[in-house]
Amino acid sequence: MLFHVRMDVHLPHDLPPLDAADILAREKAYSQELQHSGKWRHIWRLAGQYANYSIFDVRDNEELHAILSGLPLFKFMDIEVTPLLRHPSSIRDNDT
Repeated sequence: MLFHVRMDVHLPHDLPPLDAADILAREKAYSQELQHSGKWRHIWRLAGQYANYSIFDVRDNEELHAILSGLPLFKFMDIEVTPLLRHPSSIRDNDT
């Protein structure tokens, strides 16, 4: 299943810099692992915001929830999820 996910990050201003650096490093490693596996298909930064649009290709809602809740930044995020379906007018045969 494909999902469009918007993630807005809100790091606390009083988060110690070393803690923030650690969380961000773990977030990057985890997200890149998911990208290499094909589950996190696309990620785009939103200009001027600490936010992104992403496309996930996962088995079901439960797998997506597990992935998102496993993000080191999860507790600092507002996340909006939209399931995606192939449009009947699409000329493409695949999900790319």
